[in-house]
Amino acid sequence: MTLSKFFVLSMLPLMLALGTARAEPPRMSYHQVIVDGVNIAYREIGDVNAPAILLLHGVPSSSRMYDGLMRRLGDRFHMIAPDYPGFGNSDAPTPEQFVYTFDHYATLIGHFTDVVGLKRYVLFMQDYGAPVGMRLAIARPGAVTAMVFQNGNVYADGLGKVWETRKAYWADRNAYEARLQAAHLSMEVTRQRHIGSDPDVGAYNPDLWQDEVAFLNRPGEGPIQMALIYDYRTNLDAYPAWQKWLREHRLPTLVIWGKHDLAFTVEGAQAFRRDLPDAEIDILDGGHFVMDTRLDEVASLTCTFLDRQ
Repeated sequence: MTLSKFFVLSMLPLMLALGTARAEPPRMSYHQVIVDGVNIAYREIGDVNAPAILLLHGVPSSSRMYDGLMRRLGDRFHMIAPDYPGFGNSDAPTPEQFVYTFDHYATLIGHFTDVVGLKRYVLFMQDYGAPVGMRLAIARPGAVTAMVFQNGNVYADGLGKVWETRKAYWADRNAYEARLQAAHLSMEVTRQRHIGSDPDVGAYNPDLWQDEVAFLNRPGEGPIQMALIYDYRTNLDAYPAWQKWLREHRLPTLVIWGKHDLAFTVEGAQAFRRDLPDAEIDILDGGHFVMDTRLDEVASLTCTFLDRQ
């Protein structure tokens, strides 16, 4: 046996031991709990003793939209992302059985944090997550340690032209509901929600909207979606109160915005400066769901921001 071969063989047990000593990657787990009589599904990752992040999703997505981010940051943080009633793998009671409003969602998510034992946390909010999260923060200000808004709008400045149709619907629900529901559940609108004005169409995985269209067209889903779109008018009315709360509490805040979003424009991101001069605002070359194409950047920005807190 040559000396070099003897050396390799003699070192093999140590090499194997070092290999097995490497830390295992964090494991995602999936759970269900009953909250206020509704079965709520959620995904969770990370050490329960690590700083916590509560991730609130948008429409028509679910906690699934955070899967990649959670896997990247799960070794540093304890991350929990629930599905709202009517979304993802949570129960979807009819509007006659459950009141689909943002007030109700915020109350239920507050009770959800009680059930899962989440006492203090960073709020990560995308789209619908912002009105749910702002209500939650106002109700439980001592629970929220920092805020991340990812195309989560709280300023009239950020409302794109697409909201003109919504405003007409709010003014005359019966006249516009059928037409708006057909559009909201369609492949074309669901696809456009992701791509927006981004010229790099090839960067988007078509599974994103194919899966969402299948979800949107489940039996009974249309009335749920329309109830929430109709109630969204209450969010615009609440903008001044939310801005006042941000101004008074001055929590550490990160704003991440995909510039190709047609629903919530970049002006909505820049408006945070009025109430939070110290907010970190990052405009990325992506769409409404900016993690579709810029996940690594979002993960890096979020991790760096939270490490400073």
